[in-house]
Amino acid sequence: MDEIRDDVSHTAELIQGEPLDPRVEDALLTVPRHEFVPLAQRRHAYENRPLPIGYGQTISQPYIVALMTDLLDPQPDDVVFELGTGSGYQAAVLAELVAEVHSVEIVPQLAASARTRLADLGYDNVQATHGDGYYGKPGAAPFDAIIVTAAATHIPPPLVEQLRPGGRMIIPVGPAFHLQHLMFVEKDAAGAVRTRSVLPVSFVPLTGGH
Repeated sequence: MDEIRDDVSHTAELIQGEPLDPRVEDALLTVPRHEFVPLAQRRHAYENRPLPIGYGQTISQPYIVALMTDLLDPQPDDVVFELGTGSGYQAAVLAELVAEVHSVEIVPQLAASARTRLADLGYDNVQATHGDGYYGKPGAAPFDAIIVTAAATHIPPPLVEQLRPGGRMIIPVGPAFHLQHLMFVEKDAAGAVRTRSVLPVSFVPLTGGH
């Protein structure tokens, strides 16, 4: 955790002038990451690197999870949308910090296993469903914050539409398996949208029929 804390705090200070939020750090310490990786990977569960979870997907390295969560500035009453449930780890971290997490996963097997895992671990404020998260979850919108855990070629308009005025989104944008940028998106009270690049990243590509 010291390595993650140092890396994230340094990056966060460069980006926003503040170190890692202690609440985010506590959430990472609370969530049992080993429960969200396959048995064959459990010996690596607390290493600061991404790990394969099957179906061509990965669980992000704790550093990236911490940084993306910190940038979202999650608040206790927030309702958050996550595109890409994966194994459910990022959703669990968010669930420690906000009121509700609505997560959508396009791989049905991952969606089903994540839903069971999150329920077994007591995360009853997470709704994990199967579907194409590019289109968000209109029935639960608007969202105070949105997090995208796969690289999109562009910022999905449905997600911008479902972001509450005053809300924020964090999303990796760029071509598959090439240079991508973690983008921070803000919608102001009047509905105007501003974006800025945070840092270069490498994520698995967003899939779906869009």
